[in-house]
Amino acid sequence: MACQSSLALGLLLLVSCVSWSSATDYTVGDSSGWATSVDYTTWTSGKTFNTGDTLTFNYGSGAHTVDEVSSSDYSSCSASNALSSDSSGTTKTTLKTSGTHYFICGIASHCSNGMKLSVTVAAAASPSTPSSPTTPSTSPGTTTPSTSPPATTTPTATTPSGSMSIGSVRDLAVIGLGGLMGFVLGVF
Repeated sequence: MACQSSLALGLLLLVSCVSWSSATDYTVGDSSGWATSVDYTTWTSGKTFNTGDTLTFNYGSGAHTVDEVSSSDYSSCSASNALSSDSSGTTKTTLKTSGTHYFICGIASHCSNGMKLSVTVAAAASPSTPSSPTTPSTSPGTTTPSTSPPATTTPTATTPSGSMSIGSVRDLAVIGLGGLMGFVLGVF
């Protein structure tokens, strides 16, 4: 019975590690929400937005709108060609693509009074491909010292102190799975 409990606990741990997501839910304007009194340029400062992150706009239903617009419509504060629009009071937008996304309030004069948000979304990291070793060129009469293959480097993303990157969590999950497999095989 103890083996089955340990196995169930191990599988639960594995599932929780695999389903963990690094996406962040940002509340636009923090406690002030989506309002005319917020400096959204300052609010975005220091934040890194990634694909999969969510923006949550909180505001009084009908008092404002959240319109995703093009760059030119953002500059001119025009919501007439909005890519999407909502006025429900809580608008959640998942950032699905990299690049700059533009949001404005379509209520007259709100955008021109600063109720506009521009977020730049980082491209998803792609696995790196190790470079192939190079062969040093030699001139006649020279000897080539014996060398080991060149080390390959993999770029790493910097994460805030106290947090872990998705790669670190994935590595821990693999290590944990290996240990769990060893435990299960050792018990049976």
